[in-house]
Amino acid sequence: MYVWTTPRKLALAALCTATLPLSTASAQQATEIQISYSNGQFQPHEVRAPADKPVVFRIRNLDGKAMEFESTSLRVEKVVTAKSQGVINVRALKAGRYEFYDDFNEKARGTLVVE
Repeated sequence: MYVWTTPRKLALAALCTATLPLSTASAQQATEIQISYSNGQFQPHEVRAPADKPVVFRIRNLDGKAMEFESTSLRVEKVVTAKSQGVINVRALKAGRYEFYDDFNEKARGTLVVE
């Protein structure tokens, strides 16, 4: 049987407490971008985010059919069903232009500009 002594309990509590602010800070640093998909097009077509910070896309599909948000350069893809919302988390990015599109309708295109 293992006995938890007070010094061990304090050390464990300190370790757990020390890691909490890091994970909370990381979540707060993400840049949120809201995009609508309607009539087969993204609105807005171009969005911006700061470099070296994670990005969270919140996509509202207002159309009556599913769409697939896809980007090779962002390394993401997600089907968003009709009349619903989807969330995509993207790693921190370097400065540049990142194209995205609807895989079901390749005429629907957009750009994320990271500065």
